[in-house]
Amino acid sequence: MSRRLTAAVLAGLLVALPQVVAAQTKPPAQKPAPKAAAAAPVAPAITPSHLALAREVMLNSGIARSFDSIIPAFGEQIRQQALTRPEMTKDLNEVLVALEPEMELQKQRMIDTAARIYAVKMSEAELQEIATFFRSPAGKRYVETQPQVLDEMVQAMQTWTQDVSEYVMVRVRAEMGKRGHQMQ
Repeated sequence: MSRRLTAAVLAGLLVALPQVVAAQTKPPAQKPAPKAAAAAPVAPAITPSHLALAREVMLNSGIARSFDSIIPAFGEQIRQQALTRPEMTKDLNEVLVALEPEMELQKQRMIDTAARIYAVKMSEAELQEIATFFRSPAGKRYVETQPQVLDEMVQAMQTWTQDVSEYVMVRVRAEMGKRGHQMQ
């Protein structure tokens, strides 16, 4: 697994942690009685306050930081492609700088999309609990330490992945040897 993909997976896990904590502090929900016929799910109406809370959670959780690096990476990729044409460098840099406000709008569009996803997946009450956590000193510290935690977890996961892979191979070879098969 690539370091970037692993970091994204870990980021998702770290972002989900407050939700898990909140869920563990609530009494278990009772299962509704089965319905006679399964109806098509109806998307809940999202109020402006619900959407605003979803946006706050999304921003305060640190998820938007991942969007911050994407657009500059596009610019860097374009610069790399233009390396064979050095006469374009000055103009290309000016164009990329001039496009920054438009690119910020594109980032805001993604933030709005992510907020809407949160709003659809979580109730306003749930988002309120999570927003309260992210406003707290512990929540702020959680978000502040996320990048360092993710870096260390990615490193640890790479070592763990290699160790487990080797362990599994040794165990499989041993078990297959017991059954009369030799594996290299």
